[in-house]
Amino acid sequence: MEGAKAAAGPAAGGQLESALLHIMQQHHHQSLRQRQQTERAKKDALRSAARVAGHLVEAVDGGVQELFVNEKRIELEARALLGTIARYRKQSDQWLAASNAVNSVLKVS
Repeated sequence: MEGAKAAAGPAAGGQLESALLHIMQQHHHQSLRQRQQTERAKKDALRSAARVAGHLVEAVDGGVQELFVNEKRIELEARALLGTIARYRKQSDQWLAASNAVNSVLKVS
């Protein structure tokens, strides 16, 4: 009986060693696949983050550019309005002077 056990022992040990080696190889391959998936996911996340950052910069720059154009347009309109106000003030002063002159003539007469 002991002879049968001794003969079965090395064969069983070889199978166990083979099974453990197979398990280690599977684990190693799974680890490599997991690492590759993680790297791909990280690269995808970085590309997505860069794309989002680019879109945000474009949106902000576009808004700033639009504000700058609007500011220049408002400045031009304000200058034009100041010119119109100056003309109306001058015309009003002339009308007031003419009206005062007519009143003076009427009072004297």
